[in-house]
Amino acid sequence: MNILIIEDNRDIAENIADYLEPLGHTLDFAADGLGGLHLAITKTYDVIVLDLMLPGMDGITLCRKLRQGGKINTPVLMLTARDQLEDKLEGFSAGADDYLVKPFSVKELEVRLQALVKRTTIQPTGRIYKVASLSYNPETLKAEREDQQLELNPIQRRLLEILMQHSNRVVSREELERHIWGDMLPDNDVLRTHIYGLRNIIDKPFSRKLLHTVHGAGYRLFDEGEDDDQ
Repeated sequence: MNILIIEDNRDIAENIADYLEPLGHTLDFAADGLGGLHLAITKTYDVIVLDLMLPGMDGITLCRKLRQGGKINTPVLMLTARDQLEDKLEGFSAGADDYLVKPFSVKELEVRLQALVKRTTIQPTGRIYKVASLSYNPETLKAEREDQQLELNPIQRRLLEILMQHSNRVVSREELERHIWGDMLPDNDVLRTHIYGLRNIIDKPFSRKLLHTVHGAGYRLFDEGEDDDQ
């Protein structure tokens, strides 16, 4: 993997390098937010490790800048010293894909990075998914509704793809979590946060609701009007 590490703690950065580089991974480092943002924008990486607290620009602000306008879709794993749900939810809302709380195992870090890269690798299908006026192309990663392009982060794209693959049926929370995070399941509120963000993008600006919560069961993506006509 080609990895960007944005971390101002030299000991942590060196510890990551000592473990990952002998495994064949290529690493670039930045010790502040502005330097990390410059590298992330000007070079191509498989994944980014981003510390929450950084000099110059904090990790939340940096992540939001990467995601603005869908410019940088590289998966981001955020490092935080604070094991607070609010901090994690803020990170996911900014566009982070995963997190680790310090202190952490570098072995677990590598496993999570590998999983992130694997999940975001495009698997050509030759199929464009459509539900009503909403469409998603897994190969180009483009989502559109009513001829408007929708800017989604990697997890939102994966959620949308799964829901569109199984449109009209209820997809359980457990099934979605398994598809997105595998065996490394997050806190319960994390999926809800990503669904909330996805709904704000694909539904809120439009008159017709497509993403429905089925309480106690999961989520269903379908055109309610078409469902009533059947």
